[in-house]
Amino acid sequence: MSSATGATEASAARLPVRWQVASVAEKVRETATGCTLVLDLPQWTGHRAGQHVDVRLTAEDGYQAERSYSIASPPEEPRLALTVERLDDGEVSPYLVDELQPGDMLELRGPIGGWFTWQASDGGPLLLLAGGSGLVPLMAMLRHRAAAGSNAPARLLVSARSTDDLLYAKELGDLASGDDALDVFTTLTRSQPAGWTGYARRVDLPMLREVAFDAAERPRDFVCGPTAFVEATADILVALGHEPALVKTERFGPSGGAAT
Repeated sequence: MSSATGATEASAARLPVRWQVASVAEKVRETATGCTLVLDLPQWTGHRAGQHVDVRLTAEDGYQAERSYSIASPPEEPRLALTVERLDDGEVSPYLVDELQPGDMLELRGPIGGWFTWQASDGGPLLLLAGGSGLVPLMAMLRHRAAAGSNAPARLLVSARSTDDLLYAKELGDLASGDDALDVFTTLTRSQPAGWTGYARRVDLPMLREVAFDAAERPRDFVCGPTAFVEATADILVALGHEPALVKTERFGPSGGAAT
């Protein structure tokens, strides 16, 4: 890391996290229920891969609703990207996915979170385990790894219900095909297309025994997804001998944090 970059990050860390207005520059459909919002923030001070932001919506009658969303873009990108999955009973995500349009404004604050982050200078091996849209902050790490030119060994395992629910499928394929140090694995838990050769069950000990790095390599493990997925997966890693201090988790949903 250059001294200039270090100074910028140190300066950003001292600044208070405050609300600011973002402009929607682009909206990209990812799946039938998810999209990526690409935002312009003139006062953005930068972030680390794995952090999230709070988004606030205010109704005409003054009612406000806030939700947390993981950042999908790497620190190297000038614009901020949030990938949002619509929850049918949600207060915020239906508006973001179905109604928000380029040119609209959003209130947000961040970046937030320092535990669930990875920088290329941290090195590897890097093990990323995602349940559904828990892939979002892990994708920011992979994008950062690529942008930084890191050759740290990395493996991603993403669990989804079907191919229609997979985020960033083409980009992940492109990243893996052009990088001998990156392996991407997918398990589809509900339905699989004809000729499917990947996993076809929930993440379990035999699967992680095949996918995960050996505990002796002291990999940096990041697990993100619904609470049940995160707790079960983290427990398996520890059972395989991975150091608990190196198994970092982030939950989302009703009892979790970021509503990715």
